[in-house]
Amino acid sequence: MEISNQTLMSTNLTIFRSSIVSANGFHPPCLKSPPPLLCQRRRKLTFFVEASVSAVEQQTQKKVALIRIGTRGSPLALAQAYETRDKLMASSSELAEDGAIEIVVIKTTGDKILSQPLADIGGKGLFTKEIDEALLNSEIDIAVHSMKDVPTYLPEKTILPCNLPREDVRDAFISLKATSLADLRPGSVVGTASLRRKSQLLHRYPSLSVLENFRGNVQTRLKKLNDGVVEATLLALAGLKRLSMTEHVSSILPIDDMLPAVAQGAIGIACREGDDKMANYIAKLNHEETRLAVACERAFLLTLDGSCRTPIAGYACKDEDGGCLFRGLVASPDGTKVLETSRKGSYTYEDMILMGKDAGEELLSRAGPCFFDS
Repeated sequence: MEISNQTLMSTNLTIFRSSIVSANGFHPPCLKSPPPLLCQRRRKLTFFVEASVSAVEQQTQKKVALIRIGTRGSPLALAQAYETRDKLMASSSELAEDGAIEIVVIKTTGDKILSQPLADIGGKGLFTKEIDEALLNSEIDIAVHSMKDVPTYLPEKTILPCNLPREDVRDAFISLKATSLADLRPGSVVGTASLRRKSQLLHRYPSLSVLENFRGNVQTRLKKLNDGVVEATLLALAGLKRLSMTEHVSSILPIDDMLPAVAQGAIGIACREGDDKMANYIAKLNHEETRLAVACERAFLLTLDGSCRTPIAGYACKDEDGGCLFRGLVASPDGTKVLETSRKGSYTYEDMILMGKDAGEELLSRAGPCFFDS
């Protein structure tokens, strides 16, 4: 006959209660009552025993999380993880129960090394590598990423089948001295670690200066701005919206002036290959329009073999007729050369992948092998 761990625990706790009380002066009702001091000691000890037993029982009954979400620890990353958690809870009654979802914070290489440009310490994957490893080691069940941080290749035995609805893809201009880039005086310093932003900025406003390696989370960069390190900075509007920090925005840059990064504003959720349970959970959250747009943009990036050393921008969206409009751009790091292209087609996976690849091949051909050496 099998006896469950819970039954054994209950039996042991009962014996524990009895042995403690018997050993400390308990007398059956038929015997003479114990002296008052002994009664007082017994009451205190009984309270202690019951409290200890209650703590043990609560520990043994603690709910094991059904889903462990892996994420970076920055305020923005956590906001994205909580958004994912809330959507999961809304999608399933079992996930809405207390303790069903656990958020696991993982520090990545990109979080640890802030003194060097990303390209100098490995480029893409710096904000995803440790999270992917935790996923493969079954330390977490799903991983939540900012899609623009995800390399065009995924680690073996992982899949990324889900994108949440995309936020605003545009970039925000933030300054205490001007309301737009055009209002900045010649020689003004703009802080950004993004070569994409730097190249497009200098292409339109060559009289401005750029402070590179302007890194850190949103709060850190805003503090540097407030401390006077730079006159202005550019940040993704999506992140500011998710952090409820849009009050800092001086103006929003039109897409015609600043084409966004590939997959900017999109959140991706990955799981292990073959983990059907997790795949089914996150499938309920997938926003297909976003997934197709991100796939198109990433096909463009993959064709160009883009890295953190390469100024590349790409954006796919639905046009007024419901088809796909894709715009792509490559630039020299100093902004003196900018090449752009666009494609139109049906809003279907196959056509959009072809559009991204074709646009990338065109720009590769037009750029030539020495284009990025400027």
